[in-house]
Amino acid sequence: MFYSINYLKPLVIMKTKQLSTIALVFAMAIASAQTKKDADRKAILDMCGCYDITFKYTETFAPEIDYEKKLDYTAAALELALPIVDEDDKISIQHLLVVNDTMIIKHWRQDWLFENQNVFYYDKDNNWTFRKLPEANVKGQWTQKVYQVDDSPRYSGSSTWVHYDGKSYWENKTSSPLPRREYTKRSDYNVMMRGNRHEITNYGWVHEQDNDKIIREEGQEDVLLAQEKGWNTYKKVADEKCALALTWWNEHQDFWAKTRNAWDKVYDRQGDLTLAKVIDERPLFMHLYPLEKQNADTDEITAILNMFIVNAKTSGSAEGK
Repeated sequence: MFYSINYLKPLVIMKTKQLSTIALVFAMAIASAQTKKDADRKAILDMCGCYDITFKYTETFAPEIDYEKKLDYTAAALELALPIVDEDDKISIQHLLVVNDTMIIKHWRQDWLFENQNVFYYDKDNNWTFRKLPEANVKGQWTQKVYQVDDSPRYSGSSTWVHYDGKSYWENKTSSPLPRREYTKRSDYNVMMRGNRHEITNYGWVHEQDNDKIIREEGQEDVLLAQEKGWNTYKKVADEKCALALTWWNEHQDFWAKTRNAWDKVYDRQGDLTLAKVIDERPLFMHLYPLEKQNADTDEITAILNMFIVNAKTSGSAEGK
């Protein structure tokens, strides 16, 4: 069949318009995703700075009527949250405590990874289980990985940052070891199921928590001992108040960079990771501090970490199992 040029013109124009529309929609989707990611990154970086912090926790519920509510916990601190890695898909924030304006204590660290699939989830008894999350499940999400003072793992969770009605927040629920304020005083439960919510405010940010205190035993269902509410406020103050912490970090960051590199080799596995709590009656951080004073090399740090690794399974566990 023969078609004239004039007959085909409308078809060509229509097809061109359809392709242009598709291209425009695709470009707008990419731009929207990038804008959302930029907003996410800004929210995460907004958690950096010098802060006056208050920590408040209170137990709110227990299923057993004879449970004796524990005393509320309140504390305050001055802390520097320092961005030590700022890449497109990764932001790492190191927290440093300033004690009495004279002493610095390396505190916790939080890494934020965009669309990350590899996560160690806390199980119990100082054991973390590796999971490779499906790519579709982490689309647009950020994983928060929290580490202890010696850069050993603590807890991880992946969720989406939300920016709506003038609010920016991220929330997730995940298992973790007991916090220091608990494990130094009690042993009636062994897992904290953390309900974490980080919200950016006009004065800094808030770490709101709805936590379940869980008894977890092999082959049995979790037993809820009690629930608690946590409300930690980070109020920004002048950077000068944390100048001592910045000076300290500049002097010690080389050692802790080597320590993170040593840990990265440990985390480069697809299987469980179990760590000893003490070796020679000392926890890991007490083994690392002498090395910090010497600014020891990576091999020496790795040797200490290997002492604490008591389980090196190589078989991974799939998400949902």
